[in-house]
Amino acid sequence: MNIPSIQNQVSPEEWQLRVDLAACYRLVAAYGWSDLVFTHISARIPGPEHHFLINPYGLMFDEITASSLVKVDQQCNKLIDSPFPVNPAGFVIHSAVHEVREDAGCVMHTHTRAGVAVSAQKDGVLPISQQSTFVLGSLAYHAYEGVAFRDEEKPRLQADLGHANFLMLRNHGLLTVGKTIADAFLSMYTFESTCQIQISAQAGGGQLTQVNPLIVKGVAEAMRVQTGGLGGAFAWPALLRKADRLDPGYKT
Repeated sequence: MNIPSIQNQVSPEEWQLRVDLAACYRLVAAYGWSDLVFTHISARIPGPEHHFLINPYGLMFDEITASSLVKVDQQCNKLIDSPFPVNPAGFVIHSAVHEVREDAGCVMHTHTRAGVAVSAQKDGVLPISQQSTFVLGSLAYHAYEGVAFRDEEKPRLQADLGHANFLMLRNHGLLTVGKTIADAFLSMYTFESTCQIQISAQAGGGQLTQVNPLIVKGVAEAMRVQTGGLGGAFAWPALLRKADRLDPGYKT
């Protein structure tokens, strides 16, 4: 699609955020985590206004560009004219998180097959892999209340999330919170890998070996005291190079 550039209408800081977020959408598509046009990644624009960027509803993730991202406020009012709408369900979930988490620079939500499968399991994430120990260090659950387009669900989602960076939406999918787009992406990569490993291990039919609870507790404590999270900043430059190899058009 030919979408005119809006680079000259925004600050350099916002433009860089747009480029990174567009790259994130392209990478989600490349890794097979998208659900046609029905999931969302949002990024908060620095500043006191609590404005954020979200995908234009109706575009596939591999079509999204920096200029096509929609800038909205907490009431879902568009702040720059766009021919595209914003999905109400996506807005409710993302605005709920951004409203109460000042550290939520980016919020990612997916409906992958493995993620939904584990979200439907009574015991949720099992401590059966190294990846799962990172997730369990900051994991919360939110019960399914139907398609999330009602504002009345927000307080319950916010209470369930608390200070966690991984949220399993029961019967629905996965959500990660990151200080940066890089952090949220790497957290989702780890969350998704955790679920894929769990489903694969269960499909093998054998008895599963669980990680020692003391090790899980130790990983959780390490994640609480370190400031670098899972190290998204280290992986992000390489991921951007991958996005460039796929199609550098996301930067427009």
